[in-house]
Amino acid sequence: MSRQETLPVASSGALRGWDADMGFSYPVISADSHITEPPNCYVDHIDPAYRDIAPRIVHDEERGDVYQVDGMKSTIAMGLVAAAGKPAEELTRNGAKFEELHRSGWDSTARLSDQDRDGVSAEIIYPTIGMVLCNHSDVDYKKACFDAYNRWISSYCEVAPHRLLGCGQTALRTVEEGIADLERIQSMGLRGVMMPGDPGLGTDFDDEVWGPFWDAAIDMGIPLSFHILTTRGGRTRGPRLNTFLSIVRGVQDIMGTLVFGGVFERHPDLRVVCVEADAGWVPHYMYRMDHAYKRHRNWLQPGVNLSKLPSEYFAENIYMTFQDDWTAFAQADHMNWERLMWANDFPHSDSTWPWSQEMLAEQTQQLTGEQCEAILSSNVADLYNIDRASLAV
Repeated sequence: MSRQETLPVASSGALRGWDADMGFSYPVISADSHITEPPNCYVDHIDPAYRDIAPRIVHDEERGDVYQVDGMKSTIAMGLVAAAGKPAEELTRNGAKFEELHRSGWDSTARLSDQDRDGVSAEIIYPTIGMVLCNHSDVDYKKACFDAYNRWISSYCEVAPHRLLGCGQTALRTVEEGIADLERIQSMGLRGVMMPGDPGLGTDFDDEVWGPFWDAAIDMGIPLSFHILTTRGGRTRGPRLNTFLSIVRGVQDIMGTLVFGGVFERHPDLRVVCVEADAGWVPHYMYRMDHAYKRHRNWLQPGVNLSKLPSEYFAENIYMTFQDDWTAFAQADHMNWERLMWANDFPHSDSTWPWSQEMLAEQTQQLTGEQCEAILSSNVADLYNIDRASLAV
């Protein structure tokens, strides 16, 4: 039986709160969308000491408009960062001009109509160039860039703060500065924090030195996100498409570090978000974590004692975002679906915009109404304290 034949569309739609003409009866919220940093994002908002070397857009005759980042060998082409809705045969990194990209990627006054077109009522918004900056080797430069971005994104979201929910960035040069960043980011009206895959302090996230930082995030109720492409990756073997498939590995390693390093054991109320890594793999990953622990728990670092199975920490403490991942919906009963959050990834090339509603109508057919509303709406609303009553349906 195919997935389309699992339930009749009419009856399953009624159960899920979905109508072919009206869409879903509750606000659909994207847990992972993005902006496209405009030419003035860093230059106009950065510490004056870094203004001359701030990230900026320059034109390359072959590659089109590209972001140039001081201290990084390669420039960042703009062709795929705002290619949502384009047919596959038109997708290319090179040749794009900034003015040809989705305007709503940098102009929030245009964003709401693009949300409406996709049937999305609100979005958790992440950076684009900021993901690459997470891998910059100069932590002081990274700090200056992140502060500049936080200033820009806070003004971007001011147009509709109930629908545009920005995440700030922190370089984590020290624990104390990281806590101050959390406080500043929250005071700016931003809803979450995108973490660097590798902390600037030079010690990994399972080190107990980070304890006060985790506790501060818990006390403030601010979600911490680990997004793909924010860790320094190694070489991928084989054809280029292998690279596309391998990008989830970096955040998988971080989740394993938090679980096997005892971070959730020491801080049971900590909630983190694993962003844009899909979720269909989670049941198998949790099973393998338990298998590894049962057979090789003597490999844990001295002093780390887990009172629960690794899968239990994963199920309780880690939220997952995904977009076009039918297996995540199909495997919902085999993981904690109260931690699953759908996203449209607008305006990136992997986005489901503007056909998200059609995709969701198909892929959610086997879910109960409670599961569907949780994954598309209430889970992200509860995590980020979103007032769903203020959102259009």
